[in-house]
Amino acid sequence: MNNSVIIDAIRTPFGRYKGALRDIPANQLLATALQGVIDRSGVDKSCIDDVVAGVVTQIGEQAADVARQSSLLAGFPTSVPAVTLNRFCGSGQQAVHFASQVVEAGDANYMIACGVESMTRVAMLSDMTIGKPYTGFEPMGEALLNKYPLVHQGVSAELMADKWGISRRDVDDFAIHSHLKAQHAKQAELQKEIVPVAGLNANGEPMLLTQDEGVRAVVDPDKLASLKTIFRPTGGGVVTAGNASQLSDGAAALIIANKDIAIADGFTPKARFVARVVVGSDPVLQLDGPIEATKRALKKAGLSVADIDWFEINEAFATVPLAWIREINPAIEKVNPWGGAIAHGHPLGATGAGLMAKSIAGLEATGGQFALQTMCIGLGMATATIIERI
Repeated sequence: MNNSVIIDAIRTPFGRYKGALRDIPANQLLATALQGVIDRSGVDKSCIDDVVAGVVTQIGEQAADVARQSSLLAGFPTSVPAVTLNRFCGSGQQAVHFASQVVEAGDANYMIACGVESMTRVAMLSDMTIGKPYTGFEPMGEALLNKYPLVHQGVSAELMADKWGISRRDVDDFAIHSHLKAQHAKQAELQKEIVPVAGLNANGEPMLLTQDEGVRAVVDPDKLASLKTIFRPTGGGVVTAGNASQLSDGAAALIIANKDIAIADGFTPKARFVARVVVGSDPVLQLDGPIEATKRALKKAGLSVADIDWFEINEAFATVPLAWIREINPAIEKVNPWGGAIAHGHPLGATGAGLMAKSIAGLEATGGQFALQTMCIGLGMATATIIERI
């Protein structure tokens, strides 16, 4: 089997909803990331065999194979094909899996795995509603809903809190620490995976966004505690806008290559793939998949929790990593060391690729060897990847 390696990995800063990146269509935002990873790596665009992109809400500006649109905008030769996929929040990470699997199968020497989402310009769930108010899962049909009483992910996040006995204070404390860790990384300029993007400030004036926009330098615990629970407004709930991921705009891209060919071409790989996993889980509880995905990835890699130096678990809702921590029992300081989606945001299709770029930068910054990334996914799924720094 051919060995697949990551030559380079970058992401844009994640912009706040209606923030600095609000005027950039998804195809242009992804084109910026594609150009960024080419510039950073030095790989010639004509060497790329295919571009695989994750995009979740594929309607309007994010319809019609955004990967192909973006590669053309970025000046790739017309001979370089591109494809867009959707595995909900795991789309960017799945793009990484597919790209590396294509290389290992021997069907390509150089691939780009990437992802993008402009949640400002293309509203989440608008592909289900098609211009109508969102009322639930009716578009999926009675047959499926009679078999599985599907609920909003926020309701599932509350079910996670119930099952694992997670309190409102637990989730709020987790959210505060996410911002604190992200702010430290921001101030120390640790996140070398980020490439600047030209955007607009609040007054509509041109500016250069160099770091994640949603990170708060200070979080008031009292104000956080005063926020209303969204999915159990009458009481007993824990999920609020302050302890869930932010709506965001962003893109990310990785170059994945055949190890021997890349080295022969003069490139120095940054990391190799040790394990790739995707699992299905209860579509109603929906968010506990990362627990099983992590266990399977560790078993496949022949590693223990103690062997992992850097964990990235997507903070879709604070209840997800908190339940995962209770089951996996990692060293807490190794979990999302630079904060997570509660602080820096979650631009759906981009997040999986962005967290991979972040993990590589984290391993390089700390001298770590192994990183494990996992994400919960809608309708009960999860992805997990273990990489080793070279």
